[in-house]
Amino acid sequence: MRLGISTNLGKTDAAEWAKAIREAGCGSVVFPLDYTAPEEKIQSFVKAARGQDLVIAEVGAWCNPIAQNPTERDAALKRTKEQLRLADKIGANCCANVAGSAGEKWAGAYRENFTKETWDLTVKTIQEIIDDVRPQNTYYTIEPMPYMYPMDVNQYLHLMEDVNRERFAVHMDFFNWLNTPDKYFHHEEYMEECFEKLGPWIKSCHLKDVLLLQELTCMLKEVPCCLGGINLEKYILLAERYNPEMPMIMEHLKSQEEYLDGIARVKERLKGSKVTFI
Repeated sequence: MRLGISTNLGKTDAAEWAKAIREAGCGSVVFPLDYTAPEEKIQSFVKAARGQDLVIAEVGAWCNPIAQNPTERDAALKRTKEQLRLADKIGANCCANVAGSAGEKWAGAYRENFTKETWDLTVKTIQEIIDDVRPQNTYYTIEPMPYMYPMDVNQYLHLMEDVNRERFAVHMDFFNWLNTPDKYFHHEEYMEECFEKLGPWIKSCHLKDVLLLQELTCMLKEVPCCLGGINLEKYILLAERYNPEMPMIMEHLKSQEEYLDGIARVKERLKGSKVTFI
């Protein structure tokens, strides 16, 4: 696999950034610039990544393309399309976003997220994004979330069928689907199902952990790698069946030190396993 982190380690110079990421023990990156950056700067970061043998795993859009407010929706659609164009230009594995929410918060939990109208709008919006950009070198992907479409592996398959676009693929954040005690305690079986059904279309993965707290009513908490109850070895090995160089991106940590500690924990835990770091 190609481990990665969602931080630039405080580096703004392209060569220093790529060198620091590689020296930290990573083999993939989240592209640190967006489409508004000068072309010369974008190309300097692409060149630096290639020079350090770093796969550009993701270009993030991270906005709400189905926002109910027309101004917000237009801005989100523009950003998503431009980020997908950027991903295509630099040859990133994917451009990642969430499907979007039907409420005020861009990635929030709302009852309206689960209506037929929201499903239809999600499908239409993904089609519009891909049809407008027409990517040739990358894919548009949706990150699974615990409280918006797609809610599980079969719903992601349904979404792919309804969108019906060759350049629509999968961003795998398996951990966001662990939103019930049943899924948590039987996560290994569910993990196998997810990769069996979606594996050929997965372009990048998030790597983190989940812990079920012994508190009422039910609290499932995202935690850093190796601090929860998930079989990370199995997760990585299943991903490697479909891509031996699958990016595994750690996210949501609070500091550079936490990311570096996370890398060390993952490498120590996987020492002696069949996982290969590139």
